[in-house]
Amino acid sequence: MTRSPRPLSPLPATASAPPPRIVLATLNAKYIHASLGLRCLLANMDRHGGDGLRAVTQLREFVIQQRPTQIVEELLALNPQVIGLGIYIWNVVETTQVLRLLKALRPDIKVVLGGPEVSHEIEAQDICRLADHVITGWGDVSFPKVCRALLDGPQPLMKVIAGEQPPLDELAFPYDEYTDADIAKRLLYVEASRGCPFKCEFCLSALDKTAWAFELDAFMAEMDALYQRGARNFKFVDRTFNLKVEHSVRILQFFLDRLQTANEVPNLFVHFEVVPDSLPDRLKELIVQFPAGSLQFEVGIQSFNPEVQQRISRKQDNLKTADNLRWLVSQSQAHVHADLIFGLPGETLESFAAGFDRLYALAPHEIQFGILKRLRGTPIARHTQDFAMVYDPQTPYTILQNSTIDFATLQRIQRFARYWDMIANSGRFLRARSLLLDGVDGSPVSAFSAFLNFSDWLWQSTGKTHEFALEKLVDLLFEHLTGPRGMAEDTVRQALLADYQASGARAKPKCLAELLQAASPPLTPAGQARAQRQSRHVSQNIHQSVAGQLRSEIQQAAAAA
Repeated sequence: MTRSPRPLSPLPATASAPPPRIVLATLNAKYIHASLGLRCLLANMDRHGGDGLRAVTQLREFVIQQRPTQIVEELLALNPQVIGLGIYIWNVVETTQVLRLLKALRPDIKVVLGGPEVSHEIEAQDICRLADHVITGWGDVSFPKVCRALLDGPQPLMKVIAGEQPPLDELAFPYDEYTDADIAKRLLYVEASRGCPFKCEFCLSALDKTAWAFELDAFMAEMDALYQRGARNFKFVDRTFNLKVEHSVRILQFFLDRLQTANEVPNLFVHFEVVPDSLPDRLKELIVQFPAGSLQFEVGIQSFNPEVQQRISRKQDNLKTADNLRWLVSQSQAHVHADLIFGLPGETLESFAAGFDRLYALAPHEIQFGILKRLRGTPIARHTQDFAMVYDPQTPYTILQNSTIDFATLQRIQRFARYWDMIANSGRFLRARSLLLDGVDGSPVSAFSAFLNFSDWLWQSTGKTHEFALEKLVDLLFEHLTGPRGMAEDTVRQALLADYQASGARAKPKCLAELLQAASPPLTPAGQARAQRQSRHVSQNIHQSVAGQLRSEIQQAAAAA
């Protein structure tokens, strides 16, 4: 893969700059996200479409919250001949509205779609019927070629074009396409490899034959160029970062060599998705050198149920996975984000609860509790009949029921996932969460059951899953812990007070009003301004000792009563 010339920031056409003939656009979920896919296409316009094509191509990024009419107005103001749209599961509904308006106003503009959402089941999608052309799979080479053909036309082109997958060294790197504004304000997505050798049936990567690594020297030169330009936030999108240990070691060492701290706040943040049952000593030796707030690992557990794992073609050594998670949490300062999926074929509520409790006992900083989605093209569809899998026909195609989980239970779990993110994953309630989920008398407690009971109670009490102010959540936790859970009010107040002060909030929940009036001003955790959610989890590495302390406090309160 080769470097491409560094572009100027994309600007509207001026007297000195010709109007673009091609516009690359997408709708991101948030402004902070910067599309790596579009930048890969942009970087390869000249190499695979002919000299001069990059000069007449501009990039435009929007967010799904913007009005479709506003997006269309900005696109039409550029007066392009071709518009390429990146389509993903999170933006297909909004982009369909944009495309419908574009075709009503300017049917002469050729619209080319690409992206994972339109690479499969094309005939079933309204957005594909509206478009002029659809490129399935890789677009780095095929999109420039299609654009050249459209500009040079007229000549016949198929509506659906299978994307060409070249050797990686024939592609130009996209990283020069990140502008200075991107580097200053956005999370930068990078990839040291593409593809995945594993065949987990819920994932589109199951369709890959293997993983392909970019030439390491060239890739590291690109990372150094980004760093020299001021980049400090890197999110690796590799499905299997630690698959090739030699590459992983060199990449970690690269960031470790450039890492600095000021007032205990690191200047770098790096995110990797890792294979959970492979963590060799060479990687551990580097991981332990990263300070808190600088390194995050996303660990895909998905299920601890061996039967389910085998059914969905997922290969995972559960014992090694547990050992590696335990080591990461106890021996390193990396932030650990572990994923579970509810609704997999054959999984019951009881078996999932057992897996959840097993994961919770390993104390990752966050448990991302996902509900199964039937992504277009994934092999999970082969289980639809045998396990009576019913999915929502609208994005994001979430499972509604199956042969082991009924619709009502799935609705309960949807609420559980939302509340878990607010209470547990937010990092704002470390002590209160321990009260909620851990045994207080030394007897075994199911964290899953405890939180499901809280989730059911919260839904029955409020009838909503969103728009909870922090102060309201504090009062609701107090009400639940002292009511249905029967805990001592003083113990619960002290735990909530510690959590609330650490959060930096300044209003006064009703249950803490008197204590807050007498307490000193709230403290904000070090580094919260730069790594807000993660910094709240740093102290979670002492989760077990906090739980033990709280158990002791509760037992003392009970004895005094």
